Amino acid sequence: MHKLGRGHRDKIQQFMTITGASDKAALQALKASDWHLEGAFDFFYSHPQLRTVTDSRYLEELYNRYKDPYVDMIMADGITLLCNDIQVDPQDIVMLVISWHMKAGTMCEFSKKEFIDGLQSLGVDSLEKFREKIPYMRSELKDEQKFREIYNFAFGWAKEKGQKSLALDTAIGMWQLLFAEKQWPLVDHWCQFLQARHNKAISRDTWAQLLEFAKTVGPNLSDYDAEGAWPYLIDEFVEYLNENGIMQK
Repeated sequence: MHKLGRGHRDKIQQFMTITGASDKAALQALKASDWHLEGAFDFFYSHPQLRTVTDSRYLEELYNRYKDPYVDMIMADGITLLCNDIQVDPQDIVMLVISWHMKAGTMCEFSKKEFIDGLQSLGVDSLEKFREKIPYMRSELKDEQKFREIYNFAFGWAKEKGQKSLALDTAIGMWQLLFAEKQWPLVDHWCQFLQARHNKAISRDTWAQLLEFAKTVGPNLSDYDAEGAWPYLIDEFVEYLNENGIMQK
């Protein structure tokens, strides 16, 4: 690998970041496509053998390490132990990305199927591979489409079982976590507005529309359309910003 030129090494790194492939698989795919990235992606995805093969015995061992002693699931204590093992803070946003990969139904728990299927999809069957995968999962938050998927997943994941809406405190915590990544400058004002004026649970529609608002309306609100189809809560938020003279220059 060290004999390759800078340009080739950069392409390998880019390929690994996007696909999560090993350096050997990245090199093989890029060589097969004469170092064209698009062709390398096609080659990689049409040759499943290039993707990491997981060993089901090791997956079972990992699951048993974290499984709750009383129920056949991984619960909060097991997730805390997992975080220690992969050297990640339990409050780190990458835990949300991991849960998204596992298609987890509820925060702070994984069923056996969610955990094992999720690790298989990531090509992970050891703690070492899990730790190596963390930078790739962080990079997924920079991808516009994946961020949207993770954002929309977070609503169902974070709400209480059996509830249609998301508790306000939980929603605020999730928004602060997600928009720290997306760097939306109005997030703190939005959270203050909700606590001052709304003080109720958050609907799925409001959750989804806020991301659209943050993406399409600049922080000085110059491109905000009062006649647009925003939920009433977002319209009220704009009024609140105007009333209080909170305009981001």
